[in-house]
Amino acid sequence: MGIGRPREDRRLTGVLAMALAVAFFTCIDSSAKWLILAGLPALQVVFARYLIHFLLALVVFLPREGLAALRSNSPVRQVLRSVFLLGSTVCNFAALKYLPITVTTTIMFAGPIAVTLLAIPMLGERVGLRRIAAVCTGFLGVAVVMQPWGAAFHPAMLFSLGALTLASLYFVLTRILAGIEAISTQQIWSAGLAALAILPFVPGGWVWPEGGTDWTVFLLIGAFGAAGHIAATEAHRLADASLLAPVVYLQVFLAALAGILVFDTWPTVWTLCGGAIIIASGLYIWRRERAQLRGAKRSGP
Repeated sequence: MGIGRPREDRRLTGVLAMALAVAFFTCIDSSAKWLILAGLPALQVVFARYLIHFLLALVVFLPREGLAALRSNSPVRQVLRSVFLLGSTVCNFAALKYLPITVTTTIMFAGPIAVTLLAIPMLGERVGLRRIAAVCTGFLGVAVVMQPWGAAFHPAMLFSLGALTLASLYFVLTRILAGIEAISTQQIWSAGLAALAILPFVPGGWVWPEGGTDWTVFLLIGAFGAAGHIAATEAHRLADASLLAPVVYLQVFLAALAGILVFDTWPTVWTLCGGAIIIASGLYIWRRERAQLRGAKRSGP
């Protein structure tokens, strides 16, 4: 089966699409925090997020690709990837009940750093001492945000660490499946399996949203998820991943803005300092990977 539409070289459009995806991802976290604070169980919010995403993915991809979009070339890896994504979302939404969006978002920014570390045993990638040092520095930034040595530490930060670890495993598997699996198949499987896995735990404690605002947010959270992933997919079709990688750091500013405007929560100095360390480390790793890729292209046939 095919693996999606052909690549195009439209860098500016790709960067703008990635920025839009990041905005949608911020909307997911903001919606989840809003609904959980409104009294909806975290698992129910996770279920709504993935069920609506799954239905929208079917509407978008089935007319274009037919039943081929449902067939996986690597079902075991798809299931494992979906489990990692679901686990990451559950942990993240659980953390959002107690932590500001800026804190959870900043910790998750260590994802590319963790992926660099996991790529050594899982992908067989060679990582030099400089990138190892950058990885260590990035995790130091996570420690600055969490402050495990002080009274500001909240146990819910452990949920964020779990979300970070599982999301990193998800992204490593996404790399493995690149070129093997169609983007449409990855989206349909990940959202559908997540909704199916969480379904047995939802009906017993179901809580209906109250009021128009809660209902609107409840219905939109899955739409934000689908739109974000579709926008990110299009971005990677229009521009190289090495160009798009730094765009994700836009989310720290969007998360801070959402925290201030929606939840009246301002980021702390520790969060800002730790975030700066994490972003600097991530950008260094990105530059090293991009330079390595350019060198490989120059030395290639």
